[in-house]
Amino acid sequence: MKRLPLRSAPKYLLLGAGMVFLNFALPCREPLSFALFYAALSCGFDPFLTSALYLASSAVSLTLAASLSAAVQALFLLLLAILYARFRRKQGFERFLFALLAQLPFVFLFPHTGYALLPISPVLQKLVIAAAILLCSALFEGGLNALLWRALRSRLSAIELTELVLMWLLTGMGILFSLGPIAFTCLSLAALLASVLVFGTSACIPFSAALSLPAAVSSVSPAPIAAYVVYASFALLLLPYGKFAAALSLPLAHAAAMYFEGLYAGPVLAIVWNLLAGFLPALIVFVPDRFLNRLKKTLLFYRERSLPRIAVNRSRRAVGEQLYEVSALFREIESALALDSGYDPAEGLRGKIYSSLCASCRNRRSCGDTLAAELDKLIAVGKAKGSVNLIDLPLALSSKCVNTTGLLFCVNKHLAAYTRVATELETAREGRMLLARQAHGVSEILKNMALEQSEEYVFTEEEHILSAALAREGLLSTEILLYGEGDRMTVTVTLESKASGKRLARIAGEALKTPFSLAEKIPLTEDRACFVLRRKPEFDAAFGIASRPKDGEPASGDTHSILKIDERRFLVALSDGMGSGERAREVSDRTLSLLESFYKAKMPSETVLSTVNNLIAFSSDEIFSCLDVAAVDLDTGRADVVKIGSPPAFILSGETLQVLEGESLPMGAVETVRPACLKAEMKPDDFLILMSDGVTAAFGSSSELCAYLSRLHPLNPQSLAEEILKSALGRYRGRAEDDMTVLAVKLSGSA
Repeated sequence: MKRLPLRSAPKYLLLGAGMVFLNFALPCREPLSFALFYAALSCGFDPFLTSALYLASSAVSLTLAASLSAAVQALFLLLLAILYARFRRKQGFERFLFALLAQLPFVFLFPHTGYALLPISPVLQKLVIAAAILLCSALFEGGLNALLWRALRSRLSAIELTELVLMWLLTGMGILFSLGPIAFTCLSLAALLASVLVFGTSACIPFSAALSLPAAVSSVSPAPIAAYVVYASFALLLLPYGKFAAALSLPLAHAAAMYFEGLYAGPVLAIVWNLLAGFLPALIVFVPDRFLNRLKKTLLFYRERSLPRIAVNRSRRAVGEQLYEVSALFREIESALALDSGYDPAEGLRGKIYSSLCASCRNRRSCGDTLAAELDKLIAVGKAKGSVNLIDLPLALSSKCVNTTGLLFCVNKHLAAYTRVATELETAREGRMLLARQAHGVSEILKNMALEQSEEYVFTEEEHILSAALAREGLLSTEILLYGEGDRMTVTVTLESKASGKRLARIAGEALKTPFSLAEKIPLTEDRACFVLRRKPEFDAAFGIASRPKDGEPASGDTHSILKIDERRFLVALSDGMGSGERAREVSDRTLSLLESFYKAKMPSETVLSTVNNLIAFSSDEIFSCLDVAAVDLDTGRADVVKIGSPPAFILSGETLQVLEGESLPMGAVETVRPACLKAEMKPDDFLILMSDGVTAAFGSSSELCAYLSRLHPLNPQSLAEEILKSALGRYRGRAEDDMTVLAVKLSGSA
């Protein structure tokens, strides 16, 4: 049996007050408090203190016989409780039999003259009332158990809610008959306003209707129900303007209701008391927010589904840990591949020359120590030049050596072998370094994925705010999940399939003070779907492309790419393969395809460029590629521009023209690329313009091209690209002397 500690004084005070008010619920003050007494014993309240409270509540009848009846009932149930506790047993179904037997003192001892409206004798009337008390006892047991142990922990069933409403109906009628309508109105309106401030949803409407039931039943009129529903509706309408506005609506609405009830025709004192009954509950607005928020979190806890989040977090944590371990593995692979063996093929070169030539020379003793030092000098020159000749011979060596021709031949022979081995070793080293850079890139990707996967989904206050905002708009969501911060914030909501994604994004944006856009809509059932919202970027982008191959060529060697890296970044690239035709286009396509694949994998930029350059250099046959790459951040407008052997790019901002220029060689021309990396800030209505050399060459000089672009006032990127290409062709008299491509990008503020 669950036991409540004696220090829980507020609960026992409320229990005693409830018993007192229940004894006022019926006109003859029949002991309805027995139902609460029985329920409290069943729910584990202290039997001695509970019996004392029940006996004290019987004093409201002001008769000795009524108190004697209550004393016998209390003593009977107390003895049973002590007996069961002595044998450590829990009362089962027999407790209903005990409750039935406890009605005998009421039937035989309680003074009851009977109700004139009932056409039966007072004894039969007491039997009917006893049956009603017995029924209430069973219902109160379920209601009190739900209130104590389930209301703040799980969702209540319809039966439990009905039992709680019945408990309030009878207790509220006791308050109404004992303290009067003014006190009842004050207490019930305070509870109504508290529900509005805590819940702030349409759930306050049925709650307000339940609060009005005692007044409606006692007056046999639905008017109180209508009035309380109006009170709650006005408070909810003004709640978005603050809790003071919601609280102010209550006395105003109550004052208006008094007019329709004709209360202003009564005595002045009655008018004042009725106005105070509407005004005093509004003072609850001065309760500190921390108490209201604590109550809100407690009452809303049962709505949050913890187990799915725990399961998801455990799965994400396990995946994150595994990804991190794999990342560490690739880091070790990188270290192993980048490790230099320290082997130098030049080591032992002098010994080989000495053993193959000098060992059989008759003058080797006369050379002495000079041979070693001077031979090292000759070998050093040979390593630098690739071979040696007579003018490279050190003076000391040429004056003492009797076989200079043989020496030069032997040195060149071994230098050739050294060069071959060194080239092979360097090629192998470059291959290892390429693989090491790839391992580094994969390690970084996996590490970032591990960190992202390790973020847990936790309950947030924003979820409650969004839930309330959706409810105010008539959208009832069964589940809401927020995760991520800042730019990575994601909102997942389950709603009816017919719900508007734009409307949902608007409501979420206003509630969370963050602009959102619908990223995905996932069907769940025939009538429900999951809506995924992500933070809307600050900017939108539009693109324009105009291209023409060289006259006489079937295909252009220029290729372009527009790639969405993620929700907040995009990449544009223009590749110009050296020459024209299919072969040049193949190199351009290959370059862009590699770049796209690496960027989609979110590999670090420095790794991307060096790796792609090496791959192109290894595989191309003296056909290179000029490249313009621009990665643009849609939140900041920052553009990271990489230029490799390409002509200038431009940012057109109103009357201002910014030139972006680099001096690197084309990609693939050398094994180590040194791209020009530039940063630029773009604003709304700015244009980024990339052009192949076939277009820039048509203008003759950079100054003439800049002057031309400065005069343009474009409206959209497509018309800008077409205008530049048309002007370039006009300078060639309509003939394309080379492959010509213009790629334009315009940033605009996000709608």
